[in-house]
Amino acid sequence: MAVSVKDVASAASVSVGTVSNVLNQPSKVAPATVERVMQAIAELGYVRNDAARQLRAGRSRCIGLVVLDVGNPFFAEVARGAEARAAEDGMTVLLGSSDERADREGAYLDLFQEQRVNGVLVTPASDDLAPLARLRESGVPIVLVDRETPDGEYLSVSVDDIEGGQLAVSHLLSLGRRRIAFVGGPLATRQVADRLEGARRAVDAAEGATLEIVETPALTVLQGRAAGEALVARLAAERPDAVFAANDLLAVGLLQGLSLMADVRVPDDIALIGYDDIDFAAATVVPLSSIRQPASLIGYTAVDVLLAELAGAGGYERNVRFQPELVVRASTAG
Repeated sequence: MAVSVKDVASAASVSVGTVSNVLNQPSKVAPATVERVMQAIAELGYVRNDAARQLRAGRSRCIGLVVLDVGNPFFAEVARGAEARAAEDGMTVLLGSSDERADREGAYLDLFQEQRVNGVLVTPASDDLAPLARLRESGVPIVLVDRETPDGEYLSVSVDDIEGGQLAVSHLLSLGRRRIAFVGGPLATRQVADRLEGARRAVDAAEGATLEIVETPALTVLQGRAAGEALVARLAAERPDAVFAANDLLAVGLLQGLSLMADVRVPDDIALIGYDDIDFAAATVVPLSSIRQPASLIGYTAVDVLLAELAGAGGYERNVRFQPELVVRASTAG
């Protein structure tokens, strides 16, 4: 039979309330009594029932986080930053990956509500925010991560992806490249759409430049490799002279696909730039240029915004937006 608080109180010759204070507010208890209770806990092997305690309190010490793809190093860093900030307040992060599927996202949101999380951080899998609205109406605060709504209705922490796309393609254009290809998808994904919009703006401002869109079903290395192989299969005159990949995983795959042909050289024949600046971008055979997002800082700040909202302290704008940074490496430097 499991050891109870009453068992600990009896062994330490104190009241149940004193044991509770030792576990939750030890500063209210005399040091000698704390020592005696802790010794009883150790001897009896008592383990506190946090689930029951959370039910009584009406909320847990957890924050829910749903990202598009936990296998993407960018989102792994976002989660790392969120965990670091949550730990500072003695909280934990429950992490879920939607795999860019609205149904999986919804399942995690339901689970988090059942677990009585303090709040939810989420990178929405679609533009349909009705599930988030229902969760918020139930009293659970929400912060969008790597995404914001046009009307600023939700608290958010993001990067200006339109600026990032424009920055990437402006760099390619500055190298004298004019046949630009954008590789990414699904195009319905807000981040992809914004990066493409930035690419369009840069191309529209450059005389003689063209933009080809190569949509992929996912933002993965395998899809990038397939896109690279398809480009290589074209006649040399029909290939782009520069490629902007919607993220670094695609860029890594593109580099692999382009490298299958010895007569296609990066960056001499095709300059290549990615997005996110994951650690692996600098370690490829041809180090990748990229648009850097402060992934860990995004996660850290998202939790900070959520905790400020819970405390009613404010201190942040409703929509925190970081600016992207161009990182030039060999895949465009030549």
